[in-house]
Amino acid sequence: MQKSKSSLAALTIGAIGVVYGDIGTSVLYAVKEVFGSGHVPFTTANVYGILSIFFWTLTVIVSIKYVVLVLRADNNGEGGLIAMLALASQAVKDKPRLRQALLGVGIFGTSLFYGDGVITPAISVLSAVEGLEVVSPAFKQSVIPLTLVVLFLLFVFQKHGTGGIGRFFGPITLVWFAAISVLGISHILRRPEILLALSPHYAVLFMFNNPGITFIILGAVVLCVTGAEALYADLGHFGKRPIRLAWFTVVMPALTLNYFGQGALLLARPEAVKNPFYMMAPDWALLPLVVLATAATVIASQALITGAFSVTKQVIQLGYLPRLNIQHTSVRDTGQIYIPFVNWGLFVAIVLAVVMFRSSSNLAGAYGIAVTLDMLITTTLTFFVVRYRWKYPLPLCIAATGWFFVVDVTFFSSNLLKLIDGGWFPLMIGGGIFTLMMTWKQGRQLLAEKMRIDAIDLPSFLAAVFVTPPTRVEGTAVFLTAEPGTVPNAMLHNLKHNKVLHQNNLFVTVRSHEVPWIGINKRLEIESLGHDCWQVVLNYGFKNDPDVPRALEQIRGRGCEIEPMTTSYFLSRDTVIPTIGSGMATWREKLFAQMHHNASAAADFLNLPNNSVVELGSKIEI
Repeated sequence: MQKSKSSLAALTIGAIGVVYGDIGTSVLYAVKEVFGSGHVPFTTANVYGILSIFFWTLTVIVSIKYVVLVLRADNNGEGGLIAMLALASQAVKDKPRLRQALLGVGIFGTSLFYGDGVITPAISVLSAVEGLEVVSPAFKQSVIPLTLVVLFLLFVFQKHGTGGIGRFFGPITLVWFAAISVLGISHILRRPEILLALSPHYAVLFMFNNPGITFIILGAVVLCVTGAEALYADLGHFGKRPIRLAWFTVVMPALTLNYFGQGALLLARPEAVKNPFYMMAPDWALLPLVVLATAATVIASQALITGAFSVTKQVIQLGYLPRLNIQHTSVRDTGQIYIPFVNWGLFVAIVLAVVMFRSSSNLAGAYGIAVTLDMLITTTLTFFVVRYRWKYPLPLCIAATGWFFVVDVTFFSSNLLKLIDGGWFPLMIGGGIFTLMMTWKQGRQLLAEKMRIDAIDLPSFLAAVFVTPPTRVEGTAVFLTAEPGTVPNAMLHNLKHNKVLHQNNLFVTVRSHEVPWIGINKRLEIESLGHDCWQVVLNYGFKNDPDVPRALEQIRGRGCEIEPMTTSYFLSRDTVIPTIGSGMATWREKLFAQMHHNASAAADFLNLPNNSVVELGSKIEI
């Protein structure tokens, strides 16, 4: 029991660092953007109204929607948009058109994650460093260069992994929440009446008296829920209980205290609106607070970068992106990975965002569209999970998700007003990645169709070959093939050029499924084809790491004994030739051909031993 309690405490502190770093640093800029927008007349009633809207936005979107409802929709213990998409698509698998539509919507939401992944670190770190301007106006020119230096060091460090310093994330973020709570309490004690804004009637009154202004400022209010999606995405790392415990005992109270403290400060000193968070602090605490805020935003950004690596790996497994170079940064935790292409792609886009927008206020104009659209997509997919997987009655499903749908649509509509001010930027990034994903998926389908048309039936081919069998050589040949039951090109080339056949021949197909994990006991399917030839199918979930040699060890004792030292792996290295005609648009076919050419080697992706791989090339027109 004692061990269980200490484990829960450790997981809860870990969740505070990883899951809530992003939403925890939103206090740096959320209130500033609402009152600094110029849309809200500065009156006591309006301060009460805005604080009430903040509190109930956190309550409805984070506490009720994500913490209570969405966390229930786990996919074998995993969360995140990909896991939710897999659940929804499996739930409607008997409705192919609906399933196809949901897959498209879910993948678009995943693409938007990258747009959010660019804006969030940029606005978080920039807003933290902007605290130096409060210390002294002389620091104004140093804010952007210092922000870029902090971000560069953060991205350089990624290749080393977070195993060493990861254990400090929770405690540092816990100190951050303690600090923002103390700051809030110190000002609430001076104006305790500010706590009356906890009542929802202040929010309702403000919205009733200012419907137009309310709609406009929702684009800034949404800043208080930055990182809410991380709650669900990190479900697999921490579990429901620690995430819920961290939210209700630490994060929600700390955020509420700080927001209400900022409100109390604004009632006492309206001029503090230019940066209410930092102006809450006494002069002696400003520099330490800037350092702590920068550390907190770096940790928040770290969690998002790690999330980008994880999502990319899952999308590759599902077949929506080409293979990329994936490096494991921990021998104990297989979830700790580093993808150089994603790392530096994100860095370049974030630098572009910082240099283009130049302040957290300008970046606030770019933030919101991507994240509210993602929230809307999550709500939509949740409906299909509740209705078709959990089999609840339609009225109950509408009641459970309809209110959140209306809230998400309202926030998204408000954020559309920021489209020209910068909202186009994350949408452009998300749209570009969505184009890449759909081009790769459709291109792979065209390639598979072309190969299927030209394919030779494997059993018939083997029967013909063994009428006059070629010379057999010792050892095992493993032929990787996309479709079971077809002759791999590598085998045709091997017979044509080398005119030999190995003693044992395995025709292996690797399949990825729309579930996070597939256990070892369900990993391998084997069928004998005679003449010491076997058809093998290896099954992986989108969070499993494919490892063909390790999986093939299960064959021992099933009629085929393979030795690693005498096993060769034969791969087809296909060159795609775009052609005019049916299929995709010419530019998309050229894009697919380039992506196919630049994909990392299948041998690395499948964890094949480099000194045992034989690649034989061929050209395929699509």
